[in-house]
Amino acid sequence: MSKIGKSKLLCEGTLLHMCCCAHILNLVVKDGLDAMKSAIENIRESVAYWTASPKRIETFEDMAKYNKVKITRKLRLDCKTRWNSTFIMLDIALPYRLVFERLKEKDKQYEWLPSSEEWAFATDVVERLRLFYEVTELFSGTGYVTTNVYFPKICEIKMKMRQWETSSNEIVQNMTKSMAVKFDKYWSDIQGLMAIATLLDPRYTKQMLVACFAMLHGIEPSCYECTAKVDDIVASLHSLLDHYEVESEAYKPDEESILSTMKAPAIMSVFQNSVAQQMPATARLQGEIEQYLNDGLVPYTEKFNVLDWWKVAGTRYATLRKVARDIFGIPVTIVASESAFSTGGRKLKEHRSRLTSDMVEVLMCSQDWLRNKYKGEQIVHFINIFSSFHVVDIFLLL
Repeated sequence: MSKIGKSKLLCEGTLLHMCCCAHILNLVVKDGLDAMKSAIENIRESVAYWTASPKRIETFEDMAKYNKVKITRKLRLDCKTRWNSTFIMLDIALPYRLVFERLKEKDKQYEWLPSSEEWAFATDVVERLRLFYEVTELFSGTGYVTTNVYFPKICEIKMKMRQWETSSNEIVQNMTKSMAVKFDKYWSDIQGLMAIATLLDPRYTKQMLVACFAMLHGIEPSCYECTAKVDDIVASLHSLLDHYEVESEAYKPDEESILSTMKAPAIMSVFQNSVAQQMPATARLQGEIEQYLNDGLVPYTEKFNVLDWWKVAGTRYATLRKVARDIFGIPVTIVASESAFSTGGRKLKEHRSRLTSDMVEVLMCSQDWLRNKYKGEQIVHFINIFSSFHVVDIFLLL
């Protein structure tokens, strides 16, 4: 940035830097888990013991059937360096508490049965980690916009952490304090571009921002501080629109050449653009923002597609629409792209394959296109099975 110069960057570069959300969530939760390692150790050892061999797995399943405990998911040992795997391990193991207790009576070598307090604590921890797990899953999605939900979800996490600080469990308190330190380090100032993204969601606009700032700072939505911060975000949007207006004025097509190639009905659009150009740029842009904010909220639905809305209804706000297009194209996490780049390592082994780079690209792209085409259908299951095979083995089958 020092070599380019701030003056050449959009809004002097103030909106450019943003950390990967999934990585920060990982750092926050890992600091919290460090405070409770010993409390979940017995559950980890129990899972390790009963998954150590096929015979023990069979014994575990037989005991579950005998006690009429339905096995919906198989026990899974976690990776200590990945908090989400610890969450999954606990979430799977908790419903089988009765099975572990009965196995303790049968197998004298099994010495790691968690106490009642440890079971209760694990249940508490799982419910707290579930929020982080679900938010990480949401942010890692690739089939929908994520910037518009970023700010509300981060504020929700902060509000939950504030509630956890009042827990009667000392371990939970220590866990929350560790997580809060890391949260404040990275997200003490997460407004700016992501708050603008929330503002540009017609289901949320200013009302959601007021609620977000109230959650983030632990104050009432009616406080002056919330209103002032929302006004700052709207002012930032005004500034951003000014930059877009300057860029659009840098190149204007010749109106006569447009008229010569247009059909008669399209002349009205040129007329409207000509009238709009006679208005002062500042007044026109302010009018766009004010009209958008005063038009009222779009009814909230889970399947709402914000891109489709700006594509159709957003035509009323010409410059604001360009801002929305660029902001909603920003991914809040690089997990999806990292996964895509690491796919080759899962398909090929360095010493076992002679496939060319072009062939690897063909295979990876074909798998992705097929999975996307048949998303939600049963055939995706077979595509996933196909992708789990080694590439060389597939060619041998063919």
